[in-house]
Amino acid sequence: MYDMIYFPNLGIHLDNVGRGFTVFGFHVAFYGLIVGIAILLGFVLGFRDAKITGQKQDDYMNMGIIGVVAGIAGARLYYVIFSWDFYRGQLLQIFNLRAGGLAILGGVIGAFSTVLIYSRVKKLNTLQMCDTVAICMVNGQMLGRWGNFLNREAFGGYTNNLFAMQLPVRAVRYGDISAEMQAHIQVIDGIDFIQVHPTFLYESALCAVILALLILLRKRKQYHGQLFLLYLLLYGVGRFFIEGLRTDQLLLPMIHLPVSQVLAAAMAIISIVLLIVLNFKQKSMRKL
Repeated sequence: MYDMIYFPNLGIHLDNVGRGFTVFGFHVAFYGLIVGIAILLGFVLGFRDAKITGQKQDDYMNMGIIGVVAGIAGARLYYVIFSWDFYRGQLLQIFNLRAGGLAILGGVIGAFSTVLIYSRVKKLNTLQMCDTVAICMVNGQMLGRWGNFLNREAFGGYTNNLFAMQLPVRAVRYGDISAEMQAHIQVIDGIDFIQVHPTFLYESALCAVILALLILLRKRKQYHGQLFLLYLLLYGVGRFFIEGLRTDQLLLPMIHLPVSQVLAAAMAIISIVLLIVLNFKQKSMRKL
């Protein structure tokens, strides 16, 4: 009854957007299915880039398996740490992934930590591997956000812009509904709807642009690590502004700033500094 998702200013009305399906009595969530597809495509992209750049595909198979586990663990740990007030009284819920609660930036940290450790142990070029994994990661982020769409989560505050999205109030978590959204609730066919920024769409589009740029620049990069830093810069800047729109922000203790916004800003600043340093170093080497 509450499976509708509307984009009124685009004239799009989706009346039956489910969250999953049942096979032999087992419920399969579309979110998990999308994440699984994203992981498989990530392996394909990693293998292809390894072949093009002369790296060993086996390294990406081995590292990828570890990285998937580390990424999921990182995404969950990030969410739990900054939602501790909820989990401290029900510790077993920490392991209940089916109830939701994964933070993409935590997954990014977990995945690239795997690259750092694996490359050091195997004595491989860390920055070159980061370039390859950046392509895989941004692909996963681009696809994964559509899981948020199907789950009716990770949306922003009220808007009436071209991409404004309407969701039934009963289909979303009450805590994600701001006072401004409540003030603009619309009743359609007897059902209360909120109208919000589809931040999942904004971030998916951002990641699609970054993915295209990384693939185009892959053969033109001047040094290892350049693609990785460009990914951090572009995603950090985009995520900073998108995060500011969301109503389900995880906040830093004491200062109560959105942790993902702070981290996104740090990613962008650090990547700018490193790009300047490495570009200068590259030019200096050419003069020798």
